[in-house]
This record gives sequence, C-alpha cells and structure tokens, in this order.
Amino acid sequence: MNDRHVPVLLDRCVELLAPALSAPGAVVVDATLGLGGHAEALLARFDRIQLVGLDRDRHALALAGERLAPFGERVHLVHTVYDRMPEALDGLGIARVAGVLMDLGVSSMQLDEVDRGFSYSHDAPLDMRMDDTAELTAARVLAEYDEAQLRRIFWEYGDEKLAPRYARRIVEERKVAPIETSARLVAIIDAATPAAARRAGHQSKRVFQALRIEVNQELSVLERAVPAAIDCLEVGGRIVVMAYQSLEDRIVKREFQARSTSTAPRGLPVELPEHRPELTLLTRGAELASDEERARNPRATPVRLRAAERIREAA
Repeated sequence: MNDRHVPVLLDRCVELLAPALSAPGAVVVDATLGLGGHAEALLARFDRIQLVGLDRDRHALALAGERLAPFGERVHLVHTVYDRMPEALDGLGIARVAGVLMDLGVSSMQLDEVDRGFSYSHDAPLDMRMDDTAELTAARVLAEYDEAQLRRIFWEYGDEKLAPRYARRIVEERKVAPIETSARLVAIIDAATPAAARRAGHQSKRVFQALRIEVNQELSVLERAVPAAIDCLEVGGRIVVMAYQSLEDRIVKREFQARSTSTAPRGLPVELPEHRPELTLLTRGAELASDEERARNPRATPVRLRAAERIREAA
C-alpha cells in the first residue's frame, strides 16, 4: 500500500496540525481518508489523539481500515461525503475537533484502478464515481445531458475552450451508438479537435476532469464542506486543505479570506468582538510542493496547500 500511495506534503501537513493536537484525547478529522497515509502519520506521531476518517469510497475505506487497524479504538471510520462532517461527528458523539485535513480531488487508488474510468489513458467503462453506491455515472452524463449542459460543464469545470465543439460532436455521436467507454470518448474528442488546437498534453484531459467533477459534484460539495469544517473546529483548532486545481483552490481561498477578515462596518470607532475574524491564516497564499517532492511524487506537482487556525467562536 505504501508503494501505491505516497501522501502529498505529508511532513508539512503534520507540522501545521501539530500545535492543535498536543492535548490528550484531541480529535482530528481526515475528511478525505483515501488509503490513510496522512492518517497513519498523524496517529503514529501523536499517540494520544483520536482520528475520524471520512471517505465516500467504500473500497478506500476498507483498505485504510486495514492499514490503521494497529491503532485500534483510536480510529473511527465513516462512509460519507465530507460535507456531512457535522452529521458524522454528531453520530460519534463528538462536539468539536482540534484538527481537520482535506486532501481534495481524485485519490491515487481511484486513478490507479483502471476499470473505474477516471483515466483517459486506459480503455474502461465511463464510470468515474468516487462512491459506487451513487447513481450518476459519466456514461449517464454523456447520454442524458443536452448539448447546452455538456457545453457548460466542459467550460466551467474543465476550462475547455473547445467546449461547444466537443458538446456538439458528443450529441451527434451518441445518436449513432451509446458512449460508454473511455476509448470511444477519447476518439470522439480527438476527431473533433482541429490540428491547430492540439496541445502538448492530451486534449481529453479537461473533458475527463469536467465529467469527474460533475459526476461527484465535487465543487458544490466543497463549497459546503469548508465552512462546515471550520464550524466544527474548537478555538485553537486548525484546518489544512490541499487542492489540485484552481477551481477547488478558489473556493478554499474565498472561505478562508472571508473568515479571517473583520466584518466591522467602515468608520466604526471600535471593533466589536462579534466582528473580529474567526480565523488566522497560517500560510502566505497557497504553498506549493518543493522541486524535490515533485520529482519524488509527481502527483504533488499541482498541489496548493492552505491552512488556518480558529481564533474565536462564531458570533
């Protein structure tokens, strides 16, 4: 499992969360547990903490459970989407937590398991569900969304300039036969791409990203999850979030900035307690992986890390 999953920015995540995890019984939430690499490091480093691991992927949760079994009753795993953190904690009888870690996007395991259809590099059914109990698949999106809807998700979630062309071609091709495999979708995109527009990278990358985000509602989940996680923090608690594309990072940045800024009206002579910021930022902007880490772990290349500490209760 260690060969399959190299946790991104592991030492930095542990360093940022450490000041909040010194008290006996402190609770930290790994909101996107994956294969449990970050969770394992936290449990090993802080031998008196409790860890709550959330994941929508039942298969990842099972593998992480095996990995974290040596830590016994200090580990609590919940099959859920991370915007439901408050409900998950309530079910465990936990009111507030000392730390939250979010490692966003598709996991190493999901990318590596070819038959889940996340990759344009291998032929597989167009599934792309992080939670295989969910109903919506990428194949259903391609079969049921109209041209305007496809154009919108390719543009908004993939920043794809050729979104109108790709959406139109997909609608034409699905009349001939259902688009159910990654190889067929790649062939359609390839045929619809003008020679002058071919990129150094694969032209299917943005379309596959957009489909994955739509299938898993990743951005709407994140918009709910970040404020919910902050609300779950005790005063002095810390949150660390790693994003891998600009759409995710923008959501995190916006919420962190809003919560770390005074809400006092202009001209007010004294800042009242209820107007003071709830958070203090622990990073200057978004931190990137070092050249050394990128060389060792290519999946760290696009990461943007932000962290904050809660300094007061909400008004």
